[in-house]
Formats: sequence, structure tokens, C-alpha cells
Amino acid sequence: MSEGLGPEGGLSQPAPPTITVQDLSHRPAHTPLDRITPAHTLLDGNTPVEQVSGVVDETSPSSTSSFELVDMEPAPPLYQPVQPHWFYCRHADSKDVWLPFSRKDSERLEQALSTGGEEEEVVVAVEGERYDVRVRERQRYAVYWEQGPSEVRRCTWFYKGDKDARYMPYPEEFSTNLEDAYMIAVTLDEWKRKLEFPSGETVILHNPKLIMQYQPIALQDEWVSSPSEQTRPRTVKRGVDNITAEIPDGEPETIDHLVFMVHGIGPACDIRFRSIIQCVNDFRSASLSLLGSHYRRGQEEGRVGRVEFLPVNWHSALHGDATGVDEDIQRITLPSISRLRHFTNDTLLDLFFYNSPTYCQTIVDTVASEVNKLHSLFKHRHPEFTGAVSVVGHSLGSLILFDLLTNQKTGSGEADRDEGRNRDPCPLTCDALEQALCRMGLQEHLATLQSVDLDLDSLALCDETDLTELGIPLGPRKKILSFIRKRHFLQEGRQGTVLLAPGLQAPPDPSDDAPSSTVSLGNQSPGASARRQQFLRVQSITSAVDYEYFDVGIGQTNGGIAKGQVSINYPQLAFHPQTFFAFGSPIGMFLTVRGLKRIDPNYTFPTCKHFYNIYHPFDPVAYRIEPMIVSESDLEPMLIPHHKGRKRMHLELKESLTRMSTDLKNNVLGSFRTAWQSLVRMPVAALPPVEDGETTAERSLQETEGVHEEAESPGSGEEEEGRQVKVGMLNGGRRIDYVLQEAPIESFNEYLFAIQSHLCYWESEDTALLLLKEIYDKLGVAFEQPQQ
Repeated sequence: MSEGLGPEGGLSQPAPPTITVQDLSHRPAHTPLDRITPAHTLLDGNTPVEQVSGVVDETSPSSTSSFELVDMEPAPPLYQPVQPHWFYCRHADSKDVWLPFSRKDSERLEQALSTGGEEEEVVVAVEGERYDVRVRERQRYAVYWEQGPSEVRRCTWFYKGDKDARYMPYPEEFSTNLEDAYMIAVTLDEWKRKLEFPSGETVILHNPKLIMQYQPIALQDEWVSSPSEQTRPRTVKRGVDNITAEIPDGEPETIDHLVFMVHGIGPACDIRFRSIIQCVNDFRSASLSLLGSHYRRGQEEGRVGRVEFLPVNWHSALHGDATGVDEDIQRITLPSISRLRHFTNDTLLDLFFYNSPTYCQTIVDTVASEVNKLHSLFKHRHPEFTGAVSVVGHSLGSLILFDLLTNQKTGSGEADRDEGRNRDPCPLTCDALEQALCRMGLQEHLATLQSVDLDLDSLALCDETDLTELGIPLGPRKKILSFIRKRHFLQEGRQGTVLLAPGLQAPPDPSDDAPSSTVSLGNQSPGASARRQQFLRVQSITSAVDYEYFDVGIGQTNGGIAKGQVSINYPQLAFHPQTFFAFGSPIGMFLTVRGLKRIDPNYTFPTCKHFYNIYHPFDPVAYRIEPMIVSESDLEPMLIPHHKGRKRMHLELKESLTRMSTDLKNNVLGSFRTAWQSLVRMPVAALPPVEDGETTAERSLQETEGVHEEAESPGSGEEEEGRQVKVGMLNGGRRIDYVLQEAPIESFNEYLFAIQSHLCYWESEDTALLLLKEIYDKLGVAFEQPQQ
């Protein structure tokens, strides 16, 4: 039926969408409601409550049987409007999943909807102000990272099929029609009503607790064969309180600390190939749960809020259209084993890119600019924030942050960034000695060179022996010699003609008659400048990376490039990080490959005073740092405790068995030594000298006890870890290397879980708790171990 009752009782014009309501209750003929309720009622989704109440009031007051029936029947339940809850849609595993907002966020959205105007758009910040919801538009937008908008719904009715894992919300218009039909059924106390929707769905309201939806045959799965499966209904529920939905509690308003997290190689960050955004979301959720369990008293006293974790994505900038590197790599990639080669190009090549001066500059600039942008945006959205900031790097991301922090300056952040932008990373075109030394970061050696009347031209005639006699250290000496070689090469190119490979030829200039196989750098024609820039670009890209070899040290205090790193322009961060956490980091290996044997124990990052190297014992990419600082002693790493307290059971069992076997071995060796000495009488001259009052038996007993002590010393690693061992100032004199406890299943085969162990940090509650303890220890908040 396409027509319905108008407000005056006549026929109204068709008003889509309309649904057909059919009474299946078969009420007896003497019931007064039969006279006022038609067999078929049309609802357009906008039926007012006044209209329904008016229908009820039409019952004749003069009917005695009617009053008797009303007195005999129980009073119909009063209608209560449904309480809406807001959901958002997340696309995961090729399907849409609807997740609820927290109750606090849902109340904000409902309030904004009721107070906002009809045409005015209202924006509400949700989920810790990491997302903005445009209420009228029903869209949710990410604030700190690039992500497509997701749909938002004001949900009141839900359905669930036999194969569905959770209840799904109906569209708002569909829910409104269901609510109108439910209101009429409750008000008139009439159930077993059949609602037929224009799309073909059928909903039957059997009673307030049993409401089912039947789909049309055309919408059923084509592979379903049995008729019973084709007509299997969906369960319909009203209100979020009647479904099993895990509504989050919400996040505390106060932010105590801000942490930026930088990913490693490739676009995927864990074994499930999830992005850095999803992994950081899980890490943030784990930290919120741990704050509730391990800092409950601090939360109750109002001294603990939360820690905000924000992802930093640099992979998309490197592999985007701006660099064009993916197209260049694809042209030279072999067609065989295409999936493996694609994985290599998209993931493993990031390591080689970082060792290239050109792409290393792109990676470092992207990370620094992204961190500074996120920091500025965060401060704008949270002007009341006064906490500290820390950084986390996973895999290659930790090496990027290490190089950045090594090249930070202790001056004002804005002045350092301006100087970094204005500084020329290539000092080859300098005409004065002072200018060249300043651009190389060696201005403190200017007085030494000027004392022997050296200028830039005479410096070019010096060799390593001359610089050594002047007392210039190895690092600056190597940098000056590299500058001399490159400058000499550039001068040769200016004086004559430089032959380039055919693939590296500069583009011919129409105004120049020079042959296409050569590039004339001395020509002052309008095209000469462009060709000269092309030559400099080719020279900087194809020249070898100038690494410097040194025994002790890590960075330069004069503001120059850190020793052993690629000679690029390292940008400055807009803040001074409090702590640097490295997850599964290859920093130690890269420093060794760069020629560093030892880290100066007195070295600290210029702007960051704390550094933690966290790794899984089976991580194939992770390397230690402490042996490079304290090489003379064999220090075991600090064992990260389990977040539930003590060690894992299988580790305690393993240590107990090791200790038992050691004791048994020592007892057997001691007994064998005593028996052997009693049987074989060695000459007196061969025995060690016996002190006065000491017998040979006492000497043997002391030797046996010494064997016991030597054998037990390896088992006392825990006591050694508990002692305060000085491992340099990189972490303020505290320990640097921290190792996770492997899971029981991982201990069966360490090779099988090697790859997974490198990607486990994002979901590791032990790692998250270590970060929280370091952060809140500096805030003076005590750590609590919950009772098990």
C-alpha cells in the first residue's frame, strides 16, 4: 500500500519510505481495539505519539464490557524512549566492523546533536581528541595522521545473524521505523505485528523480548541450499544495553606525558602486517589497562592521568611519487618470484636507502618534520599540557632517532632549526677558510690553521702528515682531507670538461653548442648554471659515503656531523626529549660497521638524558649497547619483570634445574678430587707452599670450596644485575640494555619465533609497563604490583 491516513483523517499523498504493519495477533471480535485499529496500518517513520494516543482515546466510555475488560487485564507497560549510543565503522579484514564510542564520547555527540542548529555543522573531539566527528555529516576524521573518514551512526536498534560474531547496528532511518512500530505495540499492548519494508526485509514483533528479522530470498547467500537456512532469521535487539557490546570506559582527560613512536623498515609493523597506526593504538590501549592495574592509587588520588602515544610515519614519504624511487627500482627488478621481490623492494631496501646520502636526507627530514608537526598540533589542541616528551624507535626507526639525537644542539630550538635550514650541506663552493671550517663544523681549528698562515688554497696542498703535525685530531683530519679531495675534483671540472656516463649526462641546452657527450662547467651561458647544478647533483649521488674510522667517541661537541654518520644536514627537533626508548634496535651493529669500537663513557645525547635499549632475546635484528661502553666486564642485560610480577614459571624452572645440575657437578668433582689426592701421593716439592699451621688436607678443602665458588658465580647473575653498575652517562649512569622474558612456547624453538620476536614489542605489556615506570618514576608516582 502506498497511501496512509492523513492528519485530518483523509488520504494523504505517498510519502516514502513506507512500511506495512500487519496484525498477526487475531484479537477476538469483542475487543474494543478491533474497532479502532485497522487490519493494515501504514507507518512512514514519522508517526507522532499524539496520533497514537488519540487512537486509544476513541474507545467508547459507555461500553460496560470495555471497562470490565480494562479492569480485568493488566495495565499495559508504559513506553520509554530508547537511549541511543554512537558507533563508528572500522574496515578490517575486508569487512566493516562497528565499534562503540565510550559513554563519555557518546554523551558529547548526543548533546552536540541536540544543541546544534539544523544547518550548522558541529565538530566534537573524541577518543582522546585524536579524532574529530562532524555530527551533521556523520563522519569521523583522524587528526594526527592520514586516514580516510569513517562513518558514524546514532544507533538504537541492532541485529545479529547466526554467523555474526557481534551485533550490528541498523541504519538510523531503519531504526526510526522500528522504534515507531515498537512504540505503537507497547502503547496499544498489541504484539505479533509484521513489518514489511520496501527493501524486502520483514520484521516480526512477537513480544518485547523476541523480535526477529527475515531477509528476502534474493538477498540470501547463493550457496545456501536448504530452505531452512534460507529463512533463518536474525535476532533483533533494542538499545545498546540489551546487547553484548564492550563499551570502553573512556580515557582520562589529563595527559601526563607525550611519546612519539617511529616505525622501522617497510609499511607493516607486526606479524599481522598492520600499519604503525594500528600498532600504536594497541600499545596505547595496553598502557591504559596497565595504568588502571598498576597505578590505581595514583589515579584515585588524581596524580595519574594517561600517556599519549602518537605514530610517526616516514615510509610513505620515501616511497611516494615525490622521490620516484619505486619506479626506478621497478624498472630494474627481475620478473621472477615477483612477490618476494616486491617485499624486498618495499621493505628491506629501506636499510640501503638510509645509507644513501640522498635518501638518508629524505628519511631524516621526514621524521624530524613529522615529529615537529605532530608536536605543534598536539600543543595547539592541548594548550594546558605541561608534561615532558619522549621518543620511541623500532628497528631502523631507532637508528634514525639515534642519529638525529646525536646531532641535536643544546641552544634554542627555533634558532637551531633556522641555522639548519640555512646551512649548506656541501661546503665545496666556499672561498674562505673560515667559511669552509664553519660549514664542516670545525671552526675551533681555525686558530690553529691561521697560526701557520694557512688559507684555503694552501690547505688544499696539505696531506695527512701536515695536519697531524699541526695537532688536528683524527676525526677532523679525515673530514678536511675529504673536503680537499672533493674540492680538487670540482676545480678540475671547472677548468676543463668532465666526461659523464651516457646515463648520467646533463640535458643539452639549446643555447649551447657543446657536444652532448660532454658538460662544460666553465661556460657562463644561461644554461651553464643549470648544468652545473646537475653535475653537483650527480657528483653527490654517485660519490661514496665518507665514513670516518675512530676508536672512542660517538658525536662531536662542536655541532658538526656525528662521526661515522652519513654527511647530511640533520634537522633540529622543536623540543628536548626526556627519554629515548629503542625497540629491537640495530644501533650497536651500525655503530660498529661505521668504525666505532667503543662509546665514550662520558658521552650523552646533547638534548636527551636517558636511553633504554629494549629487546627480545630471540630478536635477530637487535644488538646490545653496554658492551661498547664497558668492554672489560661481561655484564648480563637487565631482565624486564613480567607485568604480573616475578619471572615466568618456565624461566624459574630452567634456572632451578641449572643450579641443581651445577651443585651436583661440583659435589662429584669435589669428591673425585679428594679421592684422587688421597690415592696419588704427589712429591712434596710439587705441592704449593703450606703456610704455618695449615695442613695439606685443609689446603685441599680450600681448593674444593674454591671450585664451588667459581662454579656458583655464573649463577649469580641476578645479584649482579641488582647491583648499581656504572655503564656510562648515556642513560644518566643507569643500565641501558633491558631484555624481555620469552614466552613458554617460544623457548621450545627460538628459530621458529625469531621473526615474530622482532615484531612483538607493540603488543608487549612488559615493554609498555617499563615505559610507564620510567615515565612516572620521574613524576614521583609510586608503582604498585597488583595482588594476584
